[in-house]
Amino acid sequence: MPAKIYTDKDANLDTLKGKTCAVIGFGSQGHAHALNLKESGVKVIIGLYPGSKSRAVAKEKGFEVFDTAEAVKKADVIFVAAPDTKIGALYKKDIAPNLSKGKTLLFSHGFAIHYKTVVPPKDVDVILVAPKGPGHIVRRQFTEGKGVPALIGIYQNPSKQAKKVALAWAKGIGGTRAGVLETSFKEETETDLFGEQVVLCGGASALVTAGFETLVEAGYSPEMAYFECLHELKLIADLMNESGIAGMRFSISETAKWGDVSVGPKIIDASVKKRMKAALKEIQNGKFAKTWIAEVEGGYKKYNALLKAGEKHPIEKVGAKLRGLMPWVAKKNLKGAQAAY
Repeated sequence: MPAKIYTDKDANLDTLKGKTCAVIGFGSQGHAHALNLKESGVKVIIGLYPGSKSRAVAKEKGFEVFDTAEAVKKADVIFVAAPDTKIGALYKKDIAPNLSKGKTLLFSHGFAIHYKTVVPPKDVDVILVAPKGPGHIVRRQFTEGKGVPALIGIYQNPSKQAKKVALAWAKGIGGTRAGVLETSFKEETETDLFGEQVVLCGGASALVTAGFETLVEAGYSPEMAYFECLHELKLIADLMNESGIAGMRFSISETAKWGDVSVGPKIIDASVKKRMKAALKEIQNGKFAKTWIAEVEGGYKKYNALLKAGEKHPIEKVGAKLRGLMPWVAKKNLKGAQAAY
């Protein structure tokens, strides 16, 4: 049976009427949710730690800003918009002591709840509203009168109103304009991590790098290797995003199609799928989360070393030179960028 898609008619912003909604953090998702909700007529306050650089930004946008603990006390709905690995300590220090019966905890990713770095009391609602796009897109689509599809999930529902609140929040940020699907914290967390690791980020970057290295090691110029293995990937990804895999194949040459269907499965073969299943297993049994949390608590040593090694790869030097020849490619220096809290 196809999943139900919730739209504007299924959600009522009046559910949030008379409530104070606190957004804890003012980074990518935090600022987008806060601004969209405010413009939807919802009362929004911001919670930040005392030295946060985001305080001035939030105030400039017209928000009342409080220390996190105070914002939690004042709010009926608390959106925890901090990085996954920071949420546990933040919850213990500032959120848990100020939760009371009837409040709602809201997350845009299920990690902290699913892996139990946050164990909420039984008398609060715990919900998920996860737009399927980065915060700047959530914001931009909203200002254009459109929206980004979103997921909602219910973990605890003592009030029996949790789903209504989740749908109202999704409507307030523009999600119901596009369509909202219901999921669980477990499903959202595990599928999100899997997609990032084996396809979208880990899989794509490893595939691009391996292709680049193979051509360069065979004597082809790094510039040609960059164009064929990295630059043109966006063109293919855009076609897939717009029309699916079959639609992408409709738009490419017969030679490219034949290479796709006859050679592609030899590269991404059963052995790759076997390792994908192993990666999924480590997500499901908590090993990945445990290792990642330990890495953060240990000072990001391996994490930083691996990122630094990646930055030194020849593909980065060649890419920087070639992108300089393309005035239509937006130049961005995102080094060191973090989700602000």
